[in-house]
Amino acid sequence: MDTTQRTDQQRSADRRRRELLEAADRVVLRDGPQASMNAIAAEAGITKPILYRHFGDKGGLYAALAQRHTDALLDSLRAALDAPAERRERVESTLDTYLAAIEARPQVYRFLMHPAEGGQGGDQGGDQGFDVGKHSAPLLRRMGEELAQVIEERLDLGPNSQQLARVWGHGIVGMMHAAGDWWLGERPCSRADLVRGLADLLWGRLAAAGDKMGGPGF
Repeated sequence: MDTTQRTDQQRSADRRRRELLEAADRVVLRDGPQASMNAIAAEAGITKPILYRHFGDKGGLYAALAQRHTDALLDSLRAALDAPAERRERVESTLDTYLAAIEARPQVYRFLMHPAEGGQGGDQGGDQGFDVGKHSAPLLRRMGEELAQVIEERLDLGPNSQQLARVWGHGIVGMMHAAGDWWLGERPCSRADLVRGLADLLWGRLAAAGDKMGGPGF
């Protein structure tokens, strides 16, 4: 097989994988944590063994969906952090970007972060759905490390700056996740009120930190 043939086959496989992920997204938007492999295969117009062939197992499909949505969210958060605005405004914009994302697609958020009720998301075909609970922590850790890198690159935190940046990164992500989860479930206040409250909590130390010499600024 020549290189051109291999490239064409890879493109075809990549395209098919994207189509299957889009079908999975449609099911997740409809069913949330109750989404099952049987339902996704039916949505894609294929059999479940073909779905397994592309993703290995339910965990493999979950990981592919999680990467797809986490990549998109991180791109949005980076854009908010890079916007030409005052630091306080960018802090609020970044918080709002996260909350707006989970508000816009709550079923996707619940699929990524919460197991199906009772741990059983299955259908009559015996598919027990996705064991989501054991997968959500790595997503939060990835977001924490990404934010830590941004903080380390942009803020002068003095001695042990790398360690402190990781403390801040994971702490801020944990705060956003916990507060957003509570807010999405109860809606006790407006999104704007929640953004302001969280920004007030963060602002004292963030306001005091100087920009890192030679960095892009925060």
